Amino acid sequence: MSHRASFAEVRRALDNDELEPCFQPMVELATGRLAGFEILARWRHPKLGLMLPENFIGLAVEHGLIGLLTQQIMRKAFLSGSLVPTPVGLTVNVTPSQLRDLSLPRQIRKATEQSGFPCNRLTIEITESGLVDNFERALKITSELKAMGCALALDDFGTGYSSMCHLQALPIDELKVDRSFVAPMTNTRASRKIVAAIIGLGHSLGMVTVAEGVETEEQAEMLLWLGCGMGQGWFYGHPVTADQIPRLVRAAPRKLSTALSLHGDGWVVSSLEALPGQRLAQLQAIYDGSPVGLCFLDREFRYVSLNRRLAEMSGTRAQDYLGKKVEEMIPTIFRVAEPYLRRALQGEAIREVETIRPASRPGEPDATNLVSYQPAFDEAGEVIGIAVAVIDISERKKSEQALRESEEHLKNMVERTPRFNG
Repeated sequence: MSHRASFAEVRRALDNDELEPCFQPMVELATGRLAGFEILARWRHPKLGLMLPENFIGLAVEHGLIGLLTQQIMRKAFLSGSLVPTPVGLTVNVTPSQLRDLSLPRQIRKATEQSGFPCNRLTIEITESGLVDNFERALKITSELKAMGCALALDDFGTGYSSMCHLQALPIDELKVDRSFVAPMTNTRASRKIVAAIIGLGHSLGMVTVAEGVETEEQAEMLLWLGCGMGQGWFYGHPVTADQIPRLVRAAPRKLSTALSLHGDGWVVSSLEALPGQRLAQLQAIYDGSPVGLCFLDREFRYVSLNRRLAEMSGTRAQDYLGKKVEEMIPTIFRVAEPYLRRALQGEAIREVETIRPASRPGEPDATNLVSYQPAFDEAGEVIGIAVAVIDISERKKSEQALRESEEHLKNMVERTPRFNG
């Protein structure tokens, strides 16, 4: 409910203990299991009911009341911790101004000790705006929180004051993908790529990634496909008061499909347990161990990757191809392949086109290949490149030719053999 509160009203609400926590579920995307709750402040106005934080948080910060407000919310939230089963955790937000208060770790420790809720199930969520012009103090505070056993989450990453230095220097455990990127990601390519980059960065640094503002199954599936670990938002549940926690704990996991259908013919993700880095290692082993020549081209027909077998077939080192165009490296073959490549860019899969590959060395015979062109789609069905598979069938063609010649020779012999009647 919206109501423009006054400072006096907020002060009275704190004095009357009218602030209370609500709990928004945070869910593992791969399993649908409940992973935690983010604690959100609400004001139970005696006449207007539950009021959203935008009606009072700004005034509390402006008049130096945010510390009292946070203590009131934490105290009540942690006392409700007995309703939250292990290992489900709680996440508490702190404002930029609180990251300047060296007593913050002491306040949080006091609240956990009084309630009996363990620090090792508590995540403290900070925003990067709280680090600007305050980094040394923020580092001291976050280090103390880590020493207490709390985890740290960095919120709003990429929306304002993002710095790689913060990720490098601070003991961050979770990286949160802001709802401003999640909301348009199913329709806007730039947003998808930003989300993918944040998730990839989090994985590379060993951090859990959490997406905010997940409102549809399509968003949840796309986030899972990109490797995001957890999600929160209306798709998984609105914030609820403490008395509703048991209902959410008992609820069956909200699972997504175990084989997410992606755009394109027959493309699925079948191993949801594998993180992007693990999937990359698996695919690289398959890629380099394949007896088939493989490469991936971008939309400009530049080589993005090339496996060992195709390099051997070409008689050139794989690294000599990377970043260069097909037309530059194999101009004769490109003239034949270009129509198929352009059809693949339109989303058409083309299989087993017989192609003659000129010999790579003088004196060697030309080779015969079967070439397939498979368009590669991103999360929303846009073609981002082409996977090319090359099978050398030269020996098979030789055997077929030898068999034909043998059959022709036998036929000629039979026709020349005298026939006797009687």
